Amino acid sequence: MTWAPLLLSDPSPCLRSLVLGDLLNRPEEDPERKELNTLCPKDPIVVDLQEKQNPDGSWTRLGISDNAPGGALQTTSQALTRLGYLGFGMEETVVQHGAEFIFSLQNPDGSWPQAKDFKEKEEDYGYDMMPFQTSFPLRGLASCGYAQDPRAEKAYEWLLAQRLEDGVWPTGVVSGNYGYVAGYRKIAHSRWGCRSNTTAALICLALHPERRKAEAAQRALDLLLGRETREKQNVGFEVARTIGVEPARGWTTYFARFDLALMLDLCWRVGASLQDPRIQEIVDFILEIQGPYGLWTYERLPRASRWVTFDILRSLSNLDQEGDWLSLEPRTPFQAYKRIDKRF
Repeated sequence: MTWAPLLLSDPSPCLRSLVLGDLLNRPEEDPERKELNTLCPKDPIVVDLQEKQNPDGSWTRLGISDNAPGGALQTTSQALTRLGYLGFGMEETVVQHGAEFIFSLQNPDGSWPQAKDFKEKEEDYGYDMMPFQTSFPLRGLASCGYAQDPRAEKAYEWLLAQRLEDGVWPTGVVSGNYGYVAGYRKIAHSRWGCRSNTTAALICLALHPERRKAEAAQRALDLLLGRETREKQNVGFEVARTIGVEPARGWTTYFARFDLALMLDLCWRVGASLQDPRIQEIVDFILEIQGPYGLWTYERLPRASRWVTFDILRSLSNLDQEGDWLSLEPRTPFQAYKRIDKRF
């Protein structure tokens, strides 16, 4: 267990507290955990968020996101996602103010407004609906423990109502038509399914204590696992972005990268087991790239490596060897864009 002293020597009290609780199974009343809990609000990541929160509970792009088409709604959602990942919940004032700001913008049907950047001109209405408009704020809320709040439950119902018949989510709808799905976002065995929007919706479901193991979540994960690429450079990207090491960019392209660490996190939350050969192969690949001291190096920005290591270890320790997980999808090699035969 060479990773333990390396993770417990990290300067972040939030990371050390998570390691003690989630990896070493120390109880809440453990003296070391209790001490760390008093230090977590002083973690530089948390202090930075607290200092940049606006009086109305929102956050702006400064220090939160590199490019946020969804404005303050998107950046506030990302800030809550970060706080929730660090272990902060509904009892914290900074979280309460952020959550109330998000809820104040919620539409009567449970959704949230579209990103303003899709309406460049008064006559340009863009997409009538995009799942991202609700999955972004819902993820932030669910990360901090608001998943079963009646207002959040209403958002879940709206999100589920946007599912396609095959169990995934589209890019969006405009004038009654489904939006174009670029090759990098394609899902095997789905005509209109968007991997980016489906990933965002699945994350929300995976954070709900009851919905995470329901049919909708399992079906979406099953289809996402149809992309069987092994992109080492992207392993841990979502963790690095969540803690603020990687910049958060874009809207439709938000989940452009295929992060196997994120997929493992979704697998254990949804209840997928190692009986699925696709998941076993992901685990085998992840273990192959583990460093000699038990750490996974995030090569693009090595300072995120200990966080990535914690996240992967948590997923591996929670994955079921056996279970009622069942996949009905045939294995299909992923192809972003179809090869066009030349006429001559």
